[in-house]
Amino acid sequence: MKFWKLHGIGNDFIAIDGRNDNIDCNDYGNLAKQVCHRRFSVGADGLLVVKDSNVADVEMVYYNSDGSRAAMCGNGLRCFVKFVYDNNIVRKEEFDVYTLDGIKKIKANLKNNEIDSVKVNMGKGSFLAKDIPVDTEDEIFINKKVKILDKEFTLSSILMGVPHTVILSENLSLEELYKYGKEIEKYKIFKEGTNVNFVKIEDGNSIYVNTWERGCGYTLGCGTGMTASALICNYLNKVGKCVNVTSKGGTVKIDIEDFVYMTGPSVKICEGNLEV
Repeated sequence: MKFWKLHGIGNDFIAIDGRNDNIDCNDYGNLAKQVCHRRFSVGADGLLVVKDSNVADVEMVYYNSDGSRAAMCGNGLRCFVKFVYDNNIVRKEEFDVYTLDGIKKIKANLKNNEIDSVKVNMGKGSFLAKDIPVDTEDEIFINKKVKILDKEFTLSSILMGVPHTVILSENLSLEELYKYGKEIEKYKIFKEGTNVNFVKIEDGNSIYVNTWERGCGYTLGCGTGMTASALICNYLNKVGKCVNVTSKGGTVKIDIEDFVYMTGPSVKICEGNLEV
C-alpha cells in the first residue's frame, strides 16, 4: 500500500489513496493503530484516507492513532489537500472536501506552482453545551471551575468539528500537561471526551497553545484546537478577530469572520510502501 507522510506544524499524518481499495470507511481503525505506531511502523498522529464523494470534490476519512475515528482534523485537512493536489486527485486551487463535520471549502495558496499554504473554512463552531457535548444544565460551558485531581481549573468548551476545552494558563509544564491533560480528556462531564488546550495570551493578536489531543495525547500542533482556542479567547475579549496561534510545531493564522478561517503550511516528509 503506497503512502505519503506529511505534517502540518509538527502534527504528522500518513495519507493513502483509498478510492479503489476494498476497505470500508469504518474498518480503517485497525490500520490506523498499526501504521501510526511509532515503534513498529511509520508512526504518525493519524491516518488520512482519500475517498470519492457524491457531494464534494473528494472525501477525507480521518482516524486517530488509537484507532478512533474523528469528524475533523484541521492540520490533517491541510495535509490531505496537499496529498490530493500533488497526486492529481483534485487539481484545483479551490475545492470542497467532505468530512464528518460537513463540507469544508479550501484554498491552496501556490508559490512557483507548488502549495505554499492552505486556507481552510473551519465553519463557525458551536458554544452550545449540548453540541459539544457537556453534561451540564448551563446552555454554554464557559469559565467553569472544575477540580481535576489536586488542582482547580477554569474550563471553557466549544465544538470545533470535535470537542475542545480551553484553559488559560501563564505557565504549564509538559509534565503537568501529561498529568492533567489525560484526566480532563476523560472527565465525566464530557460525554464523548474532549481535546484539551492550555493557552497563554501573548498579546491582543497572538496566543500560544499546548494541546492534549483526544485519542492521541500531546501533539506539536492541533488545527481544530488552535482554532477553538482563538475563538474562545476572542469570545472572552482577550484577542481580536485576526489571531496568530503558535504551538511547539509552528504557527497558523486564524481569521474570525462570518466563518472561521485557518491558514497554515502542509509539508511532505516522505513516501513509500506499507506492509500491511
